[in-house]
Amino acid sequence: MTTAVDPDPTVEFESLRPRMFGLAYRMLGSAEEAQDTVQDAYLRFRATEPGAIEHLGAWLAKVVTNLCLNRLASARVQREQYAGPWLPEPVVTSDGALGPLEYAERRDAVSCALLLLLERLTPTERAVYVLREAFAYGYREIADVLGLGEANCRQLYRRSVARMHADESRFEAAEPVRRELVEAFVQAAREGDLAGLEKFLAADVTWRSDGGGKVSSALRPIEGRDKVLRFLAGIVEKYAAGWDMAIAEVNGAPAVVARSGDAIVGVTSFEMRDGVVLAGHTVMNPDKLGFVSRQLAGS
Repeated sequence: MTTAVDPDPTVEFESLRPRMFGLAYRMLGSAEEAQDTVQDAYLRFRATEPGAIEHLGAWLAKVVTNLCLNRLASARVQREQYAGPWLPEPVVTSDGALGPLEYAERRDAVSCALLLLLERLTPTERAVYVLREAFAYGYREIADVLGLGEANCRQLYRRSVARMHADESRFEAAEPVRRELVEAFVQAAREGDLAGLEKFLAADVTWRSDGGGKVSSALRPIEGRDKVLRFLAGIVEKYAAGWDMAIAEVNGAPAVVARSGDAIVGVTSFEMRDGVVLAGHTVMNPDKLGFVSRQLAGS
């Protein structure tokens, strides 16, 4: 007669770690902070009495969400004082780091564009939106996670959706041609083909560069095709010859990864529509490139 063996709770936790990382990243927009948050949740888990947690997944979602809410309170102040535009940390998604992204809607849900829109929300609105949209939580489950009434959560969700989709017409689902467009954009940049670059830019294109005060970058968004083209021409002239540019799937879409030697010095993602770039987002702050550098190490 065999005796049933209780599953190792640590093994169960590790099986849930990627899901909790995905939750924390969507909440915080920072891969490094998301890792730290999940590790904090693990320490809390280890400190509980054996058998005290009935449903580990639900318990972890509640702990991770509330840890993120605590972090967002201080993050908002830091971002208001940030040197130049703030952009979320890039994450390579081709390895499933943020879960399966087999549908266009799932890819868009982790895009830089959507993470920037999430900055419009209060921390609680953000939690409700992420739990509902990304993890398909019911209102009763969300209410339990946040310690709020179910009706209040419904109201918060409606409000967050209205704020998130105020300019929904600017965005559309990812298309297979995006990679071809990014490849053509990179080729034009490598060759210094300004006319080639110009044809990829919408008239009202916006370009944001996040150097975080650590490296030289534009301290304000650059708006309009002519200004963006002059900015890109300066970058190409100064850096392109010494940089190796490759394409990788970052935050669910093709992005340009620039290396100087072995070091990643920038990751640029795009918002595209009808074959032109609506916005470019370049992360150059070295503090924000550590996670993606580890992901791409050796590739």
